[in-house]
Amino acid sequence: MEVRPAGRFLRSGKVKDIYENDDDQLVFHFTDRVSAFDVILPTTVPRKGELLCRLGAHFFETLGIPNHMVRTEGADRMVVRKMDMVKVECVVRGYLYGSLMERVARGEVDLPVEKKVLASRLPQPYFDPTTKSDVKDEPITEEEIVAQGRMTREELQEVKRRSFLVYATVGQKASKAGFILADLKLEFGRDRDGDILLGDSIGPDEFRLWPAKSYSPGRSQESYDKQPIRDWLASQGYKAELDAARKSGRPAPVAPSLPGWLVEETARRYAAVYETFSGKKF
Repeated sequence: MEVRPAGRFLRSGKVKDIYENDDDQLVFHFTDRVSAFDVILPTTVPRKGELLCRLGAHFFETLGIPNHMVRTEGADRMVVRKMDMVKVECVVRGYLYGSLMERVARGEVDLPVEKKVLASRLPQPYFDPTTKSDVKDEPITEEEIVAQGRMTREELQEVKRRSFLVYATVGQKASKAGFILADLKLEFGRDRDGDILLGDSIGPDEFRLWPAKSYSPGRSQESYDKQPIRDWLASQGYKAELDAARKSGRPAPVAPSLPGWLVEETARRYAAVYETFSGKKF
């Protein structure tokens, strides 16, 4: 039987359940749920929550960026400071891939690249923020962020600086271990004093990680994250069905269950990521 964290249940996110510990603290319960394309899938990955909790704690403890973590409890729970979350997901991309490639192909984003080749390295990391939504995150410009009051211009510049710093630091660690950090999603919030802190978590649910030895521009890359799940769903026609439903305003269709081999491979790759960055066996 699952042991629930102490405290008052507040809400469930895509992969975390959140509880109120006291007036100033929350408890994040990292579950084994999996999401893709902003949809919670019907299949879980064993021990995924434990791994993401431990890896997130490792990054919070070692990055040197002010963050919300207080401590971990048990295998898959993290006590954090309560924050007013900034309604922006801060994405840093180093390569032309995923939704950025799709938007470049449609002419929605103009990047200073000579050739628009899938998985090609960008001249410099690109800040690509999105809205934060329980339905579907959408691109948002820096001007819109300020105009809509999501952050002041000064806060935005500081958040950008920290986002680039985290991307560079994690990317350097990945490179030393034979991986490429393609992109990274971060979240920030304001504590009770109004200070901006790094929040949420950092792990394979928040970044794309490619083995350097198999990297080759012009094609889809082998990924040590949840990209294989996205690719499988796309191969089953689910992504096209989901996009059509969203475009027409219909509810998202129920996602198919993941095959056993894909669940096992995802668990193996997530464990490899944890061991790569932490230096510890999982």
